[in-house]
Amino acid sequence: MLGAVLVAAAFTISSPAFTNGGNIPSKYTCDAGMTNPSPELTWSDAPQGTKSFVLIMDDPDVPLPNGFTHWVLADIPASTKGLPENFQAGSLGVSGNSGFRRAGYGGPCPPTGVHHYHFKLMALDVETIGVQPGATRPDVEKAMAGHVIGTAETVGLYQKQPK
Repeated sequence: MLGAVLVAAAFTISSPAFTNGGNIPSKYTCDAGMTNPSPELTWSDAPQGTKSFVLIMDDPDVPLPNGFTHWVLADIPASTKGLPENFQAGSLGVSGNSGFRRAGYGGPCPPTGVHHYHFKLMALDVETIGVQPGATRPDVEKAMAGHVIGTAETVGLYQKQPK
């Protein structure tokens, strides 16, 4: 076929719990108490050559130099197509510490106003970046530098509910 153009499918991440740019249900936030579970995440069409993934969830609306980190998960195997609701730190990959200074998911909990929560999934060309459990976001970002071959992102919104 002369002149045919092959277009690769777009690398995507999404959640059945909320739409991109939509509201995150309070079930997945601090309004649900200390037991707030992580939302289910799914992804598809990772770039060719993907050997692992890194997931970082952050809130850039917090007035800190890099916003606030809610979730860090590294060394997710390339065969993984998503994470279940209420994902447990230590069950897959290497769980880093969030801004809450603990491993695993920490749900949205903005002090005021609507905040944007970015779920970023990076496809890497290595199976492991060599970080240990409890690594911080800067540790993970430094370790994956030069290995990112694709990024997918979805954003959820949340405003703390009045009491």
